[in-house]
Amino acid sequence: MTRRPTIADIARAAGVSKGAVSYALNGRPGVSAATRERILAIAADMGFVPNRAARSLSVSSAQTVGIALRRPARTLGIEPFFMELISGMEATLSAGSFGLTLQIVDSPEEELDVYRRWWAERRVDGVLLCDIHVDDNRLDVIAGLGLPAVAVGGPVEDGKLAEVWHDDIEPCREVLEYLYALGHRRVARVAGLPHLLHTTIRDAGFESAARELGLDSFTGIHADYTGEQGARITRRLLTAPARPTAIVYDNDVMAVAGLGVAHELGLEVPERLSIVAWDDSPLCRLTHPTLTSLTRDITAYGSKCAEVLLSLIRDEPVAGEGSRSIQFTQAVLSPRGSTGTAPE
Repeated sequence: MTRRPTIADIARAAGVSKGAVSYALNGRPGVSAATRERILAIAADMGFVPNRAARSLSVSSAQTVGIALRRPARTLGIEPFFMELISGMEATLSAGSFGLTLQIVDSPEEELDVYRRWWAERRVDGVLLCDIHVDDNRLDVIAGLGLPAVAVGGPVEDGKLAEVWHDDIEPCREVLEYLYALGHRRVARVAGLPHLLHTTIRDAGFESAARELGLDSFTGIHADYTGEQGARITRRLLTAPARPTAIVYDNDVMAVAGLGVAHELGLEVPERLSIVAWDDSPLCRLTHPTLTSLTRDITAYGSKCAEVLLSLIRDEPVAGEGSRSIQFTQAVLSPRGSTGTAPE
């Protein structure tokens, strides 16, 4: 057959009606077991694949999950975090015969319009909300729509949606205690976007740990996760009169850029400057020296978020969890070549 096979082709080959073929392919009653088996065998032999759009109408399901991201497309292409997160989501969704729709948006209003349109047009069965904000109004809007959703991040006080999140407090303490044990007393942090919930949680975690340890100086500066801003802020820190002896970065891209600035200024790493990156990635293991990192299994994290969303879509209890607020495995410190004892 030179064209794509249809239900009519299967019906002719099986000697049954198109309705019988539809019942058999969709697992619905109306045909005998023997007839169903024969139809399925013929369909497989012809290489028939059901049309997703037509099938979604018949079963009132789009078999699709959506993500709308308010991030520049260029940053998504270079930041390993989102690629690993989405790959984990996609693996779980595809195993459940669900597709993934990704759309880049420019504003909060456009993002909410996308969710409303997707839900009204039955284009998705649920959504995954990334980059959870402080006082995030998306959560109330999505809950009001009745659209199944999982917040990728948290914890959110009085959250109306299911959420999967990491503990960002304890890793802050672990990093500063490690640097303190190496003799560092002047530590800086190049943080992420200040309106993001996980950034504010880390802000509080680092500040609390710095006070408890009695660090002589702890400086936090917010950035946008890009290498350009990471490099610019690092240059400012390292040319200051009392420069830090260690810098912690909120993502791997900024950490790699910071390492480049240290080389540019002739500061040996780790002899004169120690560097720590949040979220381990292949980038961290390809630099010289390799970067000490906070390591999380981001692919497994994405998979868990998708698993929870599929449970909500199917109106099933979330497996093994007694709450809609699910804490995932926290980051652990992976010391490598970019950290050492503080200079004299």
